[in-house]
Amino acid sequence: MNADQNPRILASERRPAPDLSAAAQAVADGRIRAAALLEQALAAADAPAARHAYIRRFDDMARAAAAAVDAQRAAGAPVPPLAGLAVSVKDLFDVAGAPTTAASRSLADAAPAPADCPAVARLRAAGAAISGHSNLTEFAFSGIGINPHHGTPANAATAALDPTPRIPGGSSSGAAVTVASGAAWAALGSDTRGSIRVPAALHGLVGFKNTAALTPTEGCLPLSFTLDTACAITHSVRDAVRLHAILGARTPRLRGRPAAALQLAVPVGEWLDDLDAAVAHAFERALQALRRAGARITELRLPEGEAPALASGRLGAAEAWAWHRGRLGARAADYDPRVLARVRMGRDLDAAGYIDLLQARRAWIARFEALARPFDAFVLPTVPVVAPPLAPLLADDDAFFAANALLLRNPSLVNWLDGCALSLPMQAAGEWPSGLMLFGPALADDTVLDAALAVEAALAPVRG
Repeated sequence: MNADQNPRILASERRPAPDLSAAAQAVADGRIRAAALLEQALAAADAPAARHAYIRRFDDMARAAAAAVDAQRAAGAPVPPLAGLAVSVKDLFDVAGAPTTAASRSLADAAPAPADCPAVARLRAAGAAISGHSNLTEFAFSGIGINPHHGTPANAATAALDPTPRIPGGSSSGAAVTVASGAAWAALGSDTRGSIRVPAALHGLVGFKNTAALTPTEGCLPLSFTLDTACAITHSVRDAVRLHAILGARTPRLRGRPAAALQLAVPVGEWLDDLDAAVAHAFERALQALRRAGARITELRLPEGEAPALASGRLGAAEAWAWHRGRLGARAADYDPRVLARVRMGRDLDAAGYIDLLQARRAWIARFEALARPFDAFVLPTVPVVAPPLAPLLADDDAFFAANALLLRNPSLVNWLDGCALSLPMQAAGEWPSGLMLFGPALADDTVLDAALAVEAALAPVRG
């Protein structure tokens, strides 16, 4: 590359800590150029920690966006909210001029998208440097993050604790790895049964699944028309607020309440089963810190009915079958066999069974919303375990499907109730990454975000 493509990074132009919001402010203040931060992100994308994180990269496009922001600032124009910073896009979302392939060999011949999908267009209008299409579980169909076609990115946050490659979480595997490795400041992904929050938790990042109706999914390859949500992975809750404002084209109304003002609920029963020691310890410590900060925490049971993880899995498989069934006659051999098996499960649900599921979901939502009225948010571990080693799950189908079910159990609850949820890190320095999930019913997004800011602040001393 020539000097224009790779501008010299000055000694003073080091990556500012700790998050996108801080970096955007540094660009706006003239303390660092967007172009310099972009070159650092592109260098991180070339490093081993980000291996397999991208399906395709848009380096020239990203450089042009960063240069445009620097030109705006030099001319005295306002710097946009994303300030020319690298943002990755899950390979489900249309980016103008690039194919959208869902990380699947079966879509290798897809034509370039004629235009950005609405979510990408909103990011671009806010000044994002769209850095590339990130890797994922093929067609977004698992919580593990394995992809046999393009390689599986190893967890970018666990290598310092254990050199054994561990799963990234899915389906937004590459999205989390781009952020954790420094290859992007934020990542656009999708969440159908936990696909944003699972990899965020396993990397010690923030993942916000907003109410599905608040962000457009047009121009995004579907997994489940009912459950899919377009949303983002970030480094902090304030970044999650910023990205949600952009993706939802709305201004979150936050009250700025402290933890002492919060009424929180902890669902007991199956949701706290099978916690490994690291997650159980971090969760109990987080609850103790919140109580010390003055939050009132109540234990309760959620409404009875079919387990949300099973019900949402059946609904998602049925809707996936509706989209894939016309393609399988010619392209089934190009699918990941594990993904293909899950898609084919959807053909066993007839129209009456599908309608029964939707009606049961509406009834369950009504019961949950009545239960939720006194509380600002419900609190659970995002996933019950830390990131398991990758090799055993590559080798054994039974181990893979058991781990997948465990990882999706808690987060899929939120998609089933059409709610909103945020996973934020609860591990202390030197501990395995783990996530604390705050959630609430549909359109409680601002309340959950407000509570998450207070919880993040309350946990800061114990997290170091």
